[in-house]
Amino acid sequence: MLHGQYKRLWAGFWQIADPKIWIASTVPMAVGATIAYVHLGSFSWGWFFIGAAAIYLLEIGKNAINEYIDYLSGVDRFVTPDKRTPFSGGKKTIIDSKLTLKENLVIGSVTITAGCLLGLYVVFTREFNILWIGLAGVFFAVFYSLPPFKFSYRGLGELVVGFTFGPLITTGSYLVQTHMISIEVILASLPLGFIIANVLWINQYPDYEADLKGGKMNGVVRLGREKGVIVYVLLFGLAYLFLLTLTIFSRNPLWLLSFLSLPLSFKAVKVARNHFDDIPRLIEANAKTIQVYQLFGLTMIAAALLSLPAG
Repeated sequence: MLHGQYKRLWAGFWQIADPKIWIASTVPMAVGATIAYVHLGSFSWGWFFIGAAAIYLLEIGKNAINEYIDYLSGVDRFVTPDKRTPFSGGKKTIIDSKLTLKENLVIGSVTITAGCLLGLYVVFTREFNILWIGLAGVFFAVFYSLPPFKFSYRGLGELVVGFTFGPLITTGSYLVQTHMISIEVILASLPLGFIIANVLWINQYPDYEADLKGGKMNGVVRLGREKGVIVYVLLFGLAYLFLLTLTIFSRNPLWLLSFLSLPLSFKAVKVARNHFDDIPRLIEANAKTIQVYQLFGLTMIAAALLSLPAG
């Protein structure tokens, strides 16, 4: 009996943690750290991993709190089986009877507290100015769905996600390594922010009806699925525009390597335009948007490393 409870809790914890989506925060951390290595000529793996652990814990906490709110609002309960996809919102731990409402709250509280403690360790032993980035990260993680701000319910979730997984994490990773922030790393963070916001944007399509019914007024619900495709195209466009800005500012054409992701972006847009109201067919756009993000991150890392002087 007790073994069964532990097994259920462990399965529920990993479902809410969802390590496969940690790529969202790993990409900007890696890009920021790589640029730091190029600028500094040295690298601390220890501080990188401590920072990564703090961010992953905050991600888990945000997921658990979001799960709690989405169940209470009905958003998770209103998702019909035909609309449930690997890319749709929510972890469904309560729907799947893996975790209770209270257990999600406990997990959220414990992991966010642990993330804060690790962050404070970095603040007082490595870089004090990471405090301000950390405070912003904790604020957005906690109030992404919790009142009084409820960013994800008020059409601001995309902005919060883009800012957090773009400038906030990228510059934070750079700051921990170098004790400063450069204009180049800020510019490098912006394309990542636009693309991860686009991942969230297209992933809201499968949950459109459930979000509308539950009062989760995100951007897609507010605009509608057809008009939402315009924003989807715009976010991709802004990512490539700021990549060009980074290239011109740094006078480093190697940043243009990330344009290798452009064919994937075109394909994702084509699918979204043709199948915005056909969820089974739209899944291809969901998958390709994530692939764009991954390829963008890998090519940015490669571009930074190839910028190292020979020898």
